Amino acid sequence: MSEHRSRAPLTVLFMVVLIDMIGFTLVIPFLTYFIQDLAAGDGFTDVGARDRWVGIVLASYTLGQFLLTPFLGAISDAYGRRPVLILGLVSNTIFLVAFGLATSLWMALLARFLTGAGNGNIAVAKAYIGDISTRAELPGRMGMIGASFGLGFMVGPMIGGILTDPATSFGGPFDTQWWSDHPYFLPCLFAALLSLSSMILAIWLLPESLSLEAREKEKRDLKNFWKQISNLSSITRMPPSIRKLVYTNSVFLLAFTMMHATFILYTAMPIVDGGLGYDERTNGYIFAYVGLVGVIVQGGLIRKLSEKFEVASLMLVGIALTALGLGSIPYPSPTPLIVLLVMTLIAAGNGLFQPSQSTLLTHESRVHGLDLGGVMGIQEGLGALSRIIGPVLAALIWSETVDGIGLWTYHTVFRVAGLVAIFALGLNYLPNSKVEKGGQQHD
Repeated sequence: MSEHRSRAPLTVLFMVVLIDMIGFTLVIPFLTYFIQDLAAGDGFTDVGARDRWVGIVLASYTLGQFLLTPFLGAISDAYGRRPVLILGLVSNTIFLVAFGLATSLWMALLARFLTGAGNGNIAVAKAYIGDISTRAELPGRMGMIGASFGLGFMVGPMIGGILTDPATSFGGPFDTQWWSDHPYFLPCLFAALLSLSSMILAIWLLPESLSLEAREKEKRDLKNFWKQISNLSSITRMPPSIRKLVYTNSVFLLAFTMMHATFILYTAMPIVDGGLGYDERTNGYIFAYVGLVGVIVQGGLIRKLSEKFEVASLMLVGIALTALGLGSIPYPSPTPLIVLLVMTLIAAGNGLFQPSQSTLLTHESRVHGLDLGGVMGIQEGLGALSRIIGPVLAALIWSETVDGIGLWTYHTVFRVAGLVAIFALGLNYLPNSKVEKGGQQHD
């Protein structure tokens, strides 16, 4: 596809992923407080037991993704990228509203699960870019998708923090009992309306990237089709270079989501207990800064760096920076400057890792003649598994160490996350024969 023909779809994809990320990140500043309130209302008064539910609700979103994303990726190979993207936006619109209206832990849990189950947009958007891009165009275009991640991380938490509890913050028409009883509904409603507008934009302007011939081929090959959508273990039958990239992504996400699940538990904890005493707005501003760094790195810097350095090297540097940042969250001196410095390391590392890893995976899939949607779907499915385990594991570690002393304190979870990221780095120095173990041999 020529540059002028691909520009419009890329713009729409940017908006789709951006709004998708706004909907996902908008809950970050208040989700901890929301779930703590719901848990207390459901009778969970112990701090450890209450905070474990934060990790469980976070994991429910990615559990839905884990179960459905490989299916949606394979469906996109056989029936097209466009309908799957639109389906994800419909899911976002409906279940963001449902989450904002939740009055119990189980309602919140179900709403987040269904939001994730219907949303395979990230994997499908990456496959779409792979369909319309040359090898030389891939780093910049994957970086553009990464920039939409970063912008979503910047805008979403800020909106979430500002729009939380409008009865107190804004008054006027929001100064009613209903809004007092639903302090977290307005940011969810705002995100749902954005998702609805993105759906309309995709229906109107987004063409299908797969030819009719390519889709018909996948429909005819029903055996392979059902293998792709039903069995994540098919990763063990893929070439070792692809498995190494997918495993690296999964371990990296495990480390990243461990931080994601517990960072606000730490920042929201009162200063007298060792925390930072931040409220929803302050946490929103921190994550907005993280998003800004992501936009800078993935929106422009990654393209220039990929012209001077090997993409694989950029991926490894990204992992190393993230590991350093995660392990540094037990701040030696938690001043605002130190907090921002550490979050810069994490944001820049993630900004280097995501587009570099996606570029390498797309290239390797092409080299081996594999269906890109299926490969991306499997990666996102396994990545979702990591995003399930990460928050739950982090919440368990947090609940067991929050009142500890010495090495076993509320800082422990961040040290563990840093070590997990180092393990992701180490995977890339294993010879292919080690990665090959347990799978089939490839020439």
